[in-house]
Amino acid sequence: MHPTQVAELIRAAFPGADVLVASDDQTHYAARIVSESFAGLRGVARHQLVYRALGERVGREIHALSIEALTPGEAAGRSAPREPRLG
Repeated sequence: MHPTQVAELIRAAFPGADVLVASDDQTHYAARIVSESFAGLRGVARHQLVYRALGERVGREIHALSIEALTPGEAAGRSAPREPRLG
């Protein structure tokens, strides 16, 4: 599965989100998602929302997924946006 397809699935679940997805082999992915949907949620709950957006693909086409899930305020407090990195 191409990283752009993974990003599209995430964007569909989080309208207006800033989504970057990278993959070296199209089975292991790193995603950075910035969305207001994460406000008030702990890390595990944020990850669960992302996994829910990808559904059955996780564990199949998506063998592994590293997630950085931030609110816009959290993202603004960090250094300049960067491509998500594997490993």
